[in-house]
Amino acid sequence: MRVLVAPDCFTGTLSAPDAAAAIAAGWRSAAPDDEITVAPLSDGGPGFVDVVAAALGGELLAVTVTGPLGDPVPATLLLTADGTAYLESAQACGLHLVPPDRRDPTRTTTAGVGELIAAALDAGARALVIGLGGSGTNDGGAGALAALGAQPGDLLRDGGAALGDLDPAALDLSAARERLAGVDVRIASDVDSPLLGLRGASAVFGPQKGATADQVQRLDAALEHFARAAQPDVGLNMTGSLAIAAGAGAAGGLGYGLLLLGARRVPGIAGVIELTGLAEAAAAVDVVVTGEGCFDWQSLQGKVVSGVAELAMSVARPCVVLAGQVEVGRREMAALGVESAYSVAELAGSAEAAMAEPAVHLQALAARVARAWSRR
Repeated sequence: MRVLVAPDCFTGTLSAPDAAAAIAAGWRSAAPDDEITVAPLSDGGPGFVDVVAAALGGELLAVTVTGPLGDPVPATLLLTADGTAYLESAQACGLHLVPPDRRDPTRTTTAGVGELIAAALDAGARALVIGLGGSGTNDGGAGALAALGAQPGDLLRDGGAALGDLDPAALDLSAARERLAGVDVRIASDVDSPLLGLRGASAVFGPQKGATADQVQRLDAALEHFARAAQPDVGLNMTGSLAIAAGAGAAGGLGYGLLLLGARRVPGIAGVIELTGLAEAAAAVDVVVTGEGCFDWQSLQGKVVSGVAELAMSVARPCVVLAGQVEVGRREMAALGVESAYSVAELAGSAEAAMAEPAVHLQALAARVARAWSRR
């Protein structure tokens, strides 16, 4: 049997390559004669640069940037032969960089993303593709703008809550816009949330980053104040503002900050599927296996699992999901194109047990799934 293994990362436990390796090893242990193709994926979040580098090649450049808490963190950008730089915002402001007991999205900053962009430009990049996802921030991209020269720099770097104190007359984005003049900037994300409101960055993703209910309200108000300062000519209902654009709320509003600089949004997982030639690989196998940390309602909104399931359906191949936890019902699975979904936590006995040895339990789950699916 021919099997395509194409998972996302299992956030907080396994990278996409590690998850793919565990699934492949488990499958081979139960079905050693099967032919397995491994293709780790990313929708723009953690692992984006590694996935693109494996597909395109190019020069990987190591840099040090400001992390979400203000400490220096290592990051890597990919510069390809055509002058395009691929960046991963999670390397500079990812939630994984913030210890659980320090998670406070009112204070974390995207300044490191701006520094990463500046490093790419200094290396000669003429185009940028910036993967958004997995952030621990909620500052509307203000920190990134500051790192590129926007003023007042100190306040913009202080996190999302500080934006509520911004003097609209003091906001000056001209230097940041000039820094990116003539550069084709694309943001790779399938999150379609706007910046503000009940579907916005603060309300939807803030709690996952440690925000309390009160902080969510405070952050949303601060981001609205920032948006009105950045685009003072918009109407009372924000008509015409980039704040209501699909994807403006990605990565805690980093999408909005980059849109202010002229960026355009491109498909996340669809773009990666195209870069990696996954459509051809899927058409050549008997079953497609994908996975992620939690298969839930967000998975239905254009993330890796939904993209892979849609691809598998388009070439009439069954799609199987292996996830840390499964919170999607069979009806939603069927609508997505997923034949079956299996939970690591269920096999291990609990989510805590699964996270203690994620690779071991994922490998065991893959072996069980192989026994059910492989021809014998």
